[in-house]
Amino acid sequence: MVSANSATTDQITSALAGVRVVDMSTVVMGPFAAQIMGDLGADVIKVEPPDGESTRRLHPQRHPGMSALAMNVNRNKRSLGVNLKDPRGREILLKLLENTDILVTNMRSGALQRLNLDHHQIADRFPRLIYCHAQGFRSDSVLANRAAYDEIVQAASGLSDLMRRVTGRPYYVPTVLGDKLCSLTTVYSALAALHSRDRTGRGQLVEVPMTDTLLAFNLVEHMEGLTFEPPLGPIGFSRSVTPTHRAVATKDGWACILPYSVRNIQDFLVFIGRPDLAEDPRFTTPAGLVQHQAELYELIEETAVRATTAEWERFCAEHSIPFAPLLDIEKVTEDPYVTEGELIQVAEHPTEGAYRVVRPPVRFSATPATIRRHCPRPGEQSAEVLSEIGYPAEAIRDLVARGVVGAELVDVL
Repeated sequence: MVSANSATTDQITSALAGVRVVDMSTVVMGPFAAQIMGDLGADVIKVEPPDGESTRRLHPQRHPGMSALAMNVNRNKRSLGVNLKDPRGREILLKLLENTDILVTNMRSGALQRLNLDHHQIADRFPRLIYCHAQGFRSDSVLANRAAYDEIVQAASGLSDLMRRVTGRPYYVPTVLGDKLCSLTTVYSALAALHSRDRTGRGQLVEVPMTDTLLAFNLVEHMEGLTFEPPLGPIGFSRSVTPTHRAVATKDGWACILPYSVRNIQDFLVFIGRPDLAEDPRFTTPAGLVQHQAELYELIEETAVRATTAEWERFCAEHSIPFAPLLDIEKVTEDPYVTEGELIQVAEHPTEGAYRVVRPPVRFSATPATIRRHCPRPGEQSAEVLSEIGYPAEAIRDLVARGVVGAELVDVL
C-alpha cells in the first residue's frame, strides 16, 4: 500500500496534484484534515516545533516522537521542524507560504497574533492563500480564546446532553467526533475556497468553529419539533434518543436488528410469532411509530435472544431488513468485510518497523487516493524543504546549529 518514502508518478493522476498545503496544526483536527488532502495528492508540509508537536509525545510509541496517534494523522506529509517564536523561524514560514495554496492551523487567535501570523496580519502579503483556521469557538465570540478539546466541544454543542437523554448521564461519545467532523468540514471548505480562487484569483479566510460545526451537525435531525415556530413538539429525534434504541443480544452474540419500513416491521412481527401486531397502528403508521418506538425496540430486544446472530442475518437478508453483527473493535483486523476490502494493511516504516495503515475509504475511478509517504519523523524533511524555498546549505546548517530549525542533516548538506 505505501510506496517508497518519496513522491511517485501516481501523484500526477491524483485529484489534488499540484496543490501545496502547509499544516501548522496539532493533535487531531487539523492534522487529520491535512492528511486527507495529502491522500488526495496534495504536497503537505507539516510545520511543527523542532522537537515535534504535542501529539508525538503520546504513547504507545516505539521511538520518541513517533506515537501511534501521530502515525495515524500524519502520513503523506513532509515535516519541517521550525521555531516560529524566533523571527528567523517566522520568516522561514513566510517564505514557504509564498508558494502555498492552503494553510491549516488550529492555534488560538491570541497565539497567532503574538506570532504576527493571524490572517489579517499576513493577508496582504498572500492574497491567494486559503487560510483555514479552526478553533473551539467563533473568533468574534466572547469565548474565542478559550481552550477547547473534543470533550469541551461535545459539551458545548449539546452532544453530551443527547447522551444524557439516552443514558441518564451526559457521557462523551467514545471517539473524538468533534475533532474528526471538523477535519472533514475543513477539507471540503478549503477545497470550496480553492475552487473560488480559481475563478476569482483571490484567497480568503476560512474559519471553522468546532462548536458551531458540531452544533449544526447535531441539529440536522435533533431540531425536530423545534424546527417550526411555534414548535410542533420537543427537540430531539425520537428514534435516536429512545433509551432502548441500541444493539441487542442474540443467542450467541450481539447485533443491530433494525426493521425500518412498515413492511420490515410486519415481517419481523410475524417472524417472532406476533402476527397479531402486524396491523397494529402503533407499529404500522408513521405517527404511531413516533409515539411507540420504545415498545418496538423492547420487542426486538426481548426476542433477539431466541436466534443466533447467523440466523438473524439470514432472516434479515431474506426480508431486506437492515442488519449488522456487532464488530468487536479489538478484532477489526479479522473482520471479513475489513479483510476482503483490504481496509487495513501492514506496512514497513523505515524507522518504526511494521505498522498498520488504514487505507483511504473513498474510491475514485480516475484519480485514486494514494499513500505515498509514511508519517515523517519530526523535522525529517526540514533540509529538503528549506532547500526548495531557496536556503543554501550553509544557511541551513546555521539555522540547525542555532536551534531555529530541527533537521536530520543529510549528506547533500
